[in-house]
Amino acid sequence: MAFKIYTKTGDKGTTGLIGGSRVSKADLPIEACGTLDELNSHIGLIADLVETKFDIDFLREIQKDLFVIGAIVTLDVHKKNAPKIASLKDDKITILENKIDEMEEQLPAMTHFILPGGHPTVSQIHIGRSVCRRAERIVIELKENNYPTLPENVLQYLNRLSDFLFVFARYIGQQLGVEEIKWIPEKD
Repeated sequence: MAFKIYTKTGDKGTTGLIGGSRVSKADLPIEACGTLDELNSHIGLIADLVETKFDIDFLREIQKDLFVIGAIVTLDVHKKNAPKIASLKDDKITILENKIDEMEEQLPAMTHFILPGGHPTVSQIHIGRSVCRRAERIVIELKENNYPTLPENVLQYLNRLSDFLFVFARYIGQQLGVEEIKWIPEKD
């Protein structure tokens, strides 16, 4: 049976958490999920822009991880009988760290801050990184105010993902032959 895209249940500005409670679409768990969705869309665009199957497959795995995190942050933790959802495996963080290390081995040491840009793909990766940092800040706020039992690895994953995206932007820039734009502060 096909599902209709519209349900009309959100027409008054509410939506459902996983577990059934209705909340405002402006509530922090929904803001977190929306920002993760935005990040997921940027990762999808990045996957469409890069050329190697390995990089595309790696990014698709990240998109799947972001769906898991979206479910985690929208779980109704106040419901006693909240449904079981997928968890984020700790090895997902290790996988990101290993990929970061692998790419950094092929990059020159950074001697300056760098400005995002130089090529549309590099710029798009930096946009994804910036959205990831925002998602991380929102999830931190969620943990501090609404969801104290939020798994620690969710924050670790988002932090590592933004690191990955920074290094990935440099790595892809190198693959494309793009010179990094160094930020050199003006002297007074």
